[in-house]
Amino acid sequence: MPVLTYFLTALAAYLLGSIPFGFLAAKARGIDIRSVGSGNIGATNAMRVLGKPAGITVLLLDGLKGWAAVALLARWVLVAMLPGDISAAAREAGLVTGGVAAVLGHNYTCWLKFKGGKGIATTAGVYVVLAPWALLIAFGVFLLGVVTTRYVSVGSIAAAVALPVAAGFTQPSVAVDGVTAALGALAVYKHRGNIARLRAGTENRLGQKKQEGA
Repeated sequence: MPVLTYFLTALAAYLLGSIPFGFLAAKARGIDIRSVGSGNIGATNAMRVLGKPAGITVLLLDGLKGWAAVALLARWVLVAMLPGDISAAAREAGLVTGGVAAVLGHNYTCWLKFKGGKGIATTAGVYVVLAPWALLIAFGVFLLGVVTTRYVSVGSIAAAVALPVAAGFTQPSVAVDGVTAALGALAVYKHRGNIARLRAGTENRLGQKKQEGA
């Protein structure tokens, strides 16, 4: 695959992933979501700060941009720039490039000084296309973690660990498996603040009002 095709796929997917829906939803109400709640622009903080309808909308939009980056944008670039006889490996590499770039766009958005969310919803959107069975398993682990602990962060971290393992069993692709492991590690890293609060006993449970200054 030409380098230019990789670059254009990554750039377009990054810009799509960088759209900060949580920030924009709060801004529409005159709120800077980065200064309230946990300070995160993702769906969990949006739900706490803006309410369930807005939080669910942000969750869906963050997931949608991950899906669109792979299912629509990356595939469009591949079709537009490469011949019809492109190899399966080259096509997969293009889709993976789009997915990774979208997650990085969400986590490090250029519109907010390269500070963004944690990438869970956007990663889920990507894996609807790349490895749906692995995503389904990880989602089950997420639900189990949230239901048993009432910590969304625990469910998210558990899902981030489970996704690479599930991909290894369900997706016979070294490229997808390797990228999944890297994205899982990144998701755990992005939750380092939550891990510190869990250890300190100050992490907020599901349904609990966010503590001031937390």
